[in-house]
Amino acid sequence: MDQEQRIKLAHRVALISGIFCGVVALLLILNFWHMKQHEPLESKTIEALVERLSNEPGNEELKEEIRSFDLLARKAYFTSRWQVKTGTWLMLIGGIVLAVSLKIYTDLRARIEEPEKVTEELLRARANSQYWLMMAGGLILGLSLVAGFLTNDYLKEYQEMGVVEVADQEQSDVEVIEVFPGSGSKAPGEEVENDSTGIEEPAGTGQVADNETNTESQSEQNQPAASQVRFNREDFKKNHATFRGYMGQGISYHKNIPESWNGSTGENIKWKVASSKPGYSSPVIWGDKIFISGGDAQSRVVICYNRHTGQLIWEKEVTGIPGSPAVAPRVTEDTGLAAPTMSADGNRVYAIFATGDVVAFDMDGNQVWGRNLGVPRNHYGHSSSLQVWGNKVLVQYDTSSKGRMLALNTATGETIWDVERPVNISWASPVLIEVDGKIQVVTTSDPYVSGHDLETGAELWKVEAMMGEVGASVAYGNGLVFATNEYARLVAVEPKADAGFTWENDEYLAEASSPVAYNGLLYTATSYGVLVCYDALTGEKKFEKEFNDGFYSSPIVADGKLYILDMDGVMHILKADASGTIIGEPELGEDGFAVPAMADGLIYIRGKENLYCIGK
Repeated sequence: MDQEQRIKLAHRVALISGIFCGVVALLLILNFWHMKQHEPLESKTIEALVERLSNEPGNEELKEEIRSFDLLARKAYFTSRWQVKTGTWLMLIGGIVLAVSLKIYTDLRARIEEPEKVTEELLRARANSQYWLMMAGGLILGLSLVAGFLTNDYLKEYQEMGVVEVADQEQSDVEVIEVFPGSGSKAPGEEVENDSTGIEEPAGTGQVADNETNTESQSEQNQPAASQVRFNREDFKKNHATFRGYMGQGISYHKNIPESWNGSTGENIKWKVASSKPGYSSPVIWGDKIFISGGDAQSRVVICYNRHTGQLIWEKEVTGIPGSPAVAPRVTEDTGLAAPTMSADGNRVYAIFATGDVVAFDMDGNQVWGRNLGVPRNHYGHSSSLQVWGNKVLVQYDTSSKGRMLALNTATGETIWDVERPVNISWASPVLIEVDGKIQVVTTSDPYVSGHDLETGAELWKVEAMMGEVGASVAYGNGLVFATNEYARLVAVEPKADAGFTWENDEYLAEASSPVAYNGLLYTATSYGVLVCYDALTGEKKFEKEFNDGFYSSPIVADGKLYILDMDGVMHILKADASGTIIGEPELGEDGFAVPAMADGLIYIRGKENLYCIGK
């Protein structure tokens, strides 16, 4: 190929690539204009159908029609996003080819004539052509980039379509939305007294909200003495009242926990019952009763069984809460509307749902109070579990709109304190620890792990350690708080002001499973199936074990053994030491994501479909 042919080839390549870039840029701009004019995820048809469904919740044909429109909208959205992404790459490739071919073309043209024959007019013409080529290329690239940046993320908007906005609802957090009949006075036993057994009680648990009236105090005095239930921590050790048990730390104080069963054959299955509503919340126990929550787009429920027989005692739908959204917010399938675990204190059982509804039932199933905290803004659904201590229900409410933590009065639902926090969205749950005789509430979010005073909510300390989507709650042991997150690291922190990291590690990081600390060791599990043990004080790795399935459930220690349920429903039981010795791997026979609850001689496991009681 001679010099003239190479020049022609370079010219043609430059011309074709320039036209190609122009066409792609035009298509990107047209796609952007079309999306602005016809937003697929803001269909008036879907909005009208959803409004109809709120009036006809049992209309199955209407639900199917909504699903069909929903599927079409999703397809349209993702097609458009694919076009933008593909067009961007094509623009990049076309621009590179255009630049290279122009460079080759101009270099070859510069050598075609002898220097003395190059006139001033020719030089000006070349400079002008190069200028206009660069301007045209820059204009094309600029237009395509503008179109790309201006393309909205409609999926994010779509995920919030189901949320019914209530004017100023989220700003009225300290106002009690409704107190149901019978809750106008403080519940029996809410005032803490020293028990005759001499058991030490945590400092400050006898405090009540300043806005309780003298009439309420008088009402309490008129309650029969037999109905009063005093708070003491030994009751919480004897029961399994919150997510991960006593204080949320993942340690059970029960003995003779079973080591073998088979959900498919019925081996050591004392009873099992099917859940009436789906939910990923873990069971909680108080006395002879075991509780779970469930929910779907139609309703949310709290269910109580006899824990010895599996007999249904009561099942109550959560209703009558002003501000509760008429249409349930959109959540992912693996979170649902009832992911947070409830809490109980012997007086009442407390539940929270992805609608933002917080509710209290007494032990007989009567709805005592309920309020809506505002629909939590997050893209998976709310899954932070409740914690209870003394007269306070603790709610970690870190969403994409703002970070907050609240303490609600157990008797009335009124706000005792409500603190805003400079953190981003989190799905982790609050954990209680005791430092120098005082109870702290420890939370983990992006970017801080922090401790708050139980009585006032005041921040006591914080360290910047997390990032991204935080799902795992903290562990506590040997005077250290342990926090981990898949997108950040595993850190050990002394819970006091100005404390740094005692140690840190970034090798195995949990996504949803919370770590547990026990006897100088720390155990953590990953969503890709690795269980790791570290020395709690130094961070030295003691063992790592890889299993066939990953972990969303959190490990819990009972009777000197570590129990952790994988997503396939297999319970891995190990000695709670540094040896990594496997004791057993019994199978549930269905998928499992919840944390088991323990009682002497028994273990309770919520599978995807059923609740099981296991024991010899």
